[in-house]
Amino acid sequence: MTVEYKVAVIGCTGRGDYGHDLDIAWFDIPNAAVVAVADEDRDGLAAAVERLNLTSGYSDYRKMLDVEKPDIVTICSRWVDRHHEMACEAIRRGIHIYMEKPFCRTPAEADEIIALCERHNVKCIVSHPTRFSPLITTIRDLIDQGAIGRVLEFRGRGKEDMRDGRDRSGAEDLWVLGTHVLDMVQALGGAPIWCFANVLTDGRPATDADAREGAEGTGQIIGNTINAMFGMPDQAVAHFSSRQGAGVGHEPSRYGLQIFGSRGIIELIEGTIPSVKYLGDPSWSPGRSGAEWQDVSSAGIGIPEPLVSPKYKARHWLAIDELLSAIEEDRDPAGSPKEARIVTDMIFAVFESHRRRAPVDLPLRPDDRTQDQQVYAQESSR
Repeated sequence: MTVEYKVAVIGCTGRGDYGHDLDIAWFDIPNAAVVAVADEDRDGLAAAVERLNLTSGYSDYRKMLDVEKPDIVTICSRWVDRHHEMACEAIRRGIHIYMEKPFCRTPAEADEIIALCERHNVKCIVSHPTRFSPLITTIRDLIDQGAIGRVLEFRGRGKEDMRDGRDRSGAEDLWVLGTHVLDMVQALGGAPIWCFANVLTDGRPATDADAREGAEGTGQIIGNTINAMFGMPDQAVAHFSSRQGAGVGHEPSRYGLQIFGSRGIIELIEGTIPSVKYLGDPSWSPGRSGAEWQDVSSAGIGIPEPLVSPKYKARHWLAIDELLSAIEEDRDPAGSPKEARIVTDMIFAVFESHRRRAPVDLPLRPDDRTQDQQVYAQESSR
């Protein structure tokens, strides 16, 4: 018999809203039904009730969780400042979670969420959709088969774009878009073991005087240019950069990840069935070698994509399928808080390395897991 899951939705109109449509994503899932929505904003709640085909909603999400007793809650807001609070409230009630990225504000918050999930046997997935793409498995297989030789480096960039009249490059880009790129690095290369980075404001080392309130609930942030290097387990390195004023202002942008090997390059863009390209060229220079970029599908290099059903075009369907499978099989899902915590550590390691002006080991030490970025900003000028 098919199990139907009761799903509750938490939105935050004006403070991250409903993320990248995490609320209506459940319409695609045949064995799940949205039964309730909560939003502290009256107008936002009314719109969500209508959008989700409900008759009423809640202004208090805790009351919703207590009254409705859902199997799963979707924490939709893009803003990260209340993710930890909302996740902990759900976990203590034994409710499974699908939540928008970024995961949470500090490694210490991540530690608490993971400990609570283990204590209450709650399954949780953080929405990094590329991780669930069949193309990730294909890329891993190509790497294992030697298609690009020995992996030498991963190279990722943020969007480096403008939003609401501001340049999002640097710390905001790292938090908001870099979380996807860093998760791709981890999914394909494993957990990094060190980080060495510098953070700049207007071309000079960022200091406490540059601290500002970040957008999307990130708290105090510093830096509009970031250059970070991560050491990978197999001696490859991964780079993430985001520079003020570097956005090209049109598509295609540089946002994504390139994997450079001794025999070629694989490039992928964020998404469920992302654009993936392969260049079989040890010189990495098709202008000199005459090599041509080839499309990669889930079936391999140069083969048309066979996966054309709606679930492969939807942003969240594959991730939600993984969450439901993990619940039914009582196992950790892919994209779990343990993996999302690695990304949070990577983000914080950037600022910790800048503060120390030296490489830092990953995972971060216990003393470094509770700091906020204001502390990094204050201490970076000493």
